[in-house]
Amino acid sequence: MERLKPWLWPIVLGLVLAAGLTYAFWPRPIAVDIMTLARGPMSVGVEDDGITRVKEVYVLSAPIAGRMLRIEAHAGDFIEAQKTVVATIEPVDPSFLDARARQQLQFTVSAARSARDLAAANVKGRQADLKLARQELARLRPIVAKGFASKARLDTAEATVATLDAALATAEAALRQREFEVKTAEAALIVPSADRNAHGELACCFAVRAPIDGQILRVLHESEGVVASGQPLVEVGDPANLEIVVDLLSTDAVKVAPGDAVEITRWGGDGILNGKVRRIEPFGITKVSSLGIEEQRVNVIIDITDPHEKWARLGHGYQIDAYIIRWRSDDTLLLPVGALFRTGADWTVFQVVDGRARLKVVKIGHMNDEYAEVLEGLSAGDQVISHPGETVRAGASVTRR
Repeated sequence: MERLKPWLWPIVLGLVLAAGLTYAFWPRPIAVDIMTLARGPMSVGVEDDGITRVKEVYVLSAPIAGRMLRIEAHAGDFIEAQKTVVATIEPVDPSFLDARARQQLQFTVSAARSARDLAAANVKGRQADLKLARQELARLRPIVAKGFASKARLDTAEATVATLDAALATAEAALRQREFEVKTAEAALIVPSADRNAHGELACCFAVRAPIDGQILRVLHESEGVVASGQPLVEVGDPANLEIVVDLLSTDAVKVAPGDAVEITRWGGDGILNGKVRRIEPFGITKVSSLGIEEQRVNVIIDITDPHEKWARLGHGYQIDAYIIRWRSDDTLLLPVGALFRTGADWTVFQVVDGRARLKVVKIGHMNDEYAEVLEGLSAGDQVISHPGETVRAGASVTRR
């Protein structure tokens, strides 16, 4: 092999260097994520978490003050309207008496007994007077009949008997009154548990019965003890009659209307439950978020439209996620929102044509977190760059990542 001439070596080295520099700085296609547009279903809505609750919750309270026996029922037990006894209330034991109060009551009892004895003696006196008057009347009648006494004397004797008969009735009524006073005074001396029978049980009680068919949701006061009138005892309701409460931001709640469809997810079961917005409450509530920011929240009430058998395990106070659909279409040209960016006041994308990025202005309709509805500018099958970044320019050569 013939050796190169010495003066050719610089030329060869220069050509190699030029080739290396050309290769190093030759523009290469930019690797990007290329998405192909297609038509499909799309929806726009509001999503937030919520809780389930029984539509009608009844709080059973003690209708009277008394001593409630221990509630043996538990949360989840089934109840029958007007038949199931939820709680039993007995009269309260009388309070203890100190020495002074007891002695005063004993003196009151003694005074009442003395008054009763006095009334009894008065009755006996009236009975004797009446007996004598009746004997006098019996002797006078044959004498008047024979003409040995005047008719006026007979009338006077009959009036005396009637007067003494009325006086005896009055005395007997006074005696009964004194007897009741004695019993009242003696009742004040009753000590705790003295009004119970031989088995230690009270003869009377009040049964608190279930107002509806359903289940016990919560037992608020389980142990035996004295309860005041109106004190809550248990909460009952029908778990088959559930609704969902979602507290939306007020700016989202104004976009929702009664009748909007709802998809219920993350409820613990398989699949998605369907629901419908029944009511948006007109009163907003101020709540503090986890970041310490005050937010105005509005309760949106949702009914579950699927059969009860599908969500039978849901109960009162369970957490779910609700997606309230404001708009839906089954045939929409879908554009990933990551491909959109603003150019002035227009929405634009980088469309891939013949391996190069072309800036394209598009008209957008509805938009959610994933896709935007394309009204003008693109067609199904067109390719666009998703999340182009700052390296992509109009006319740049691109290749799929």
